[in-house]
Amino acid sequence: MMRTTKVVSITLPPPLFEQAQALAKEENRTISELMREALRRYQSERMWERLRSFGTISAEMAGVKNEEDIVKLVRQVRREMAEEEAARASQLATGTE
Repeated sequence: MMRTTKVVSITLPPPLFEQAQALAKEENRTISELMREALRRYQSERMWERLRSFGTISAEMAGVKNEEDIVKLVRQVRREMAEEEAARASQLATGTE
């Protein structure tokens, strides 16, 4: 039978290991489960940090400085989408596609 997991050895300072043991016991988990959850959360946090960075850079490039600028952009995009939809509906109604 093939293993579906890999064994990894990590080192922790004694105080951190004791905290991990206490937390695992408190949550009725194994140390392995606790470490897997910690890694998943770390990966998720890194993904969100990259997304925040992307958003910050994109906002700077678009000239967005505050929430009011965002509201103006959203309204502009919605207006443009409504105009495009109205134009398509008009073309369908008149048969001039």
